[in-house]
Amino acid sequence: MNFEWIQIPYSLLTLFIVINYGLLLNAFIAKIAARIGRRHGIHLFQNHIDLIKNYSLRTSITHGVMFYLGPVFRLGGGVGLLLFVPTLYGSEMFSNLSFSGDLILALYFVFFGALGMALGAGESGHPHAAIGVSRGLSQMTTAELPFALAVFSVSLQYQTLSITEIVSLQQGGFLNWTLFTNPLAVAAAMLSFLGSMMRPPFDVVLAPQEIPIGPPTEYHSSYLAMMQTNRTIFPIAKIVIYMNLFFGGAASWPVFFLKVFLIYMVSVFVGVVFPRFRVEQSIRWFLIYAVPLGILSILWV
Repeated sequence: MNFEWIQIPYSLLTLFIVINYGLLLNAFIAKIAARIGRRHGIHLFQNHIDLIKNYSLRTSITHGVMFYLGPVFRLGGGVGLLLFVPTLYGSEMFSNLSFSGDLILALYFVFFGALGMALGAGESGHPHAAIGVSRGLSQMTTAELPFALAVFSVSLQYQTLSITEIVSLQQGGFLNWTLFTNPLAVAAAMLSFLGSMMRPPFDVVLAPQEIPIGPPTEYHSSYLAMMQTNRTIFPIAKIVIYMNLFFGGAASWPVFFLKVFLIYMVSVFVGVVFPRFRVEQSIRWFLIYAVPLGILSILWV
């Protein structure tokens, strides 16, 4: 498949759909958490209002170039991850730029945003920035390790690194999904998924129970809006990878919305049930439970 300029507007349309669906989904999840706490929760369109408001603000505070490039890199990682992965299987309109890369490129985009934010935090001048960077990179490394092992297992199983080909090999019924043909890889990847979503009990970076410091308070105005946009795009972009690799992909938007919602609810359910881990507990949990499953999935193949 070769690049055609007509794919750019379709890619932007995909981005527009995902952003709006992500904003509504995050608001719905916030309402679920509020209802559990016997509160009413936010309005479904509150995230849209906050995003528009923050993009309209400007700042005169100066911390350094890299500090402000952090949210740009973060957003670039989420957008790149989404655009280089096919959204709908069998659709030329919504295949995005998936033909330009492969599974390895998608894995690079997963790390790109987090590393950019680490560089940005390092130039903030905040005395606790090093703590946040060490927390984030430590958990990210241990959480992504079982996912990488699961990806290697899947690529060995299907003998390809093309996400589109992996989805095509899962067609013909749900029993052909990787969920049933390689359950160990899916188990390792889903445990990794809990950590990568940065929801309880793995929200050791944001640490909302502690003194409110870190990116949500250090960044403001349009830079905060960029981070909010990424928090909308990146989870769904990563869920799209999971959906394509392990759950047969999606051939239509209704199926896409349903599968994304169900996969997202896994992390939401765990988040409202379990309290937050400490950093060392989180790292130990991934190394003890998730990594061995990833290794066994490779041996399974």
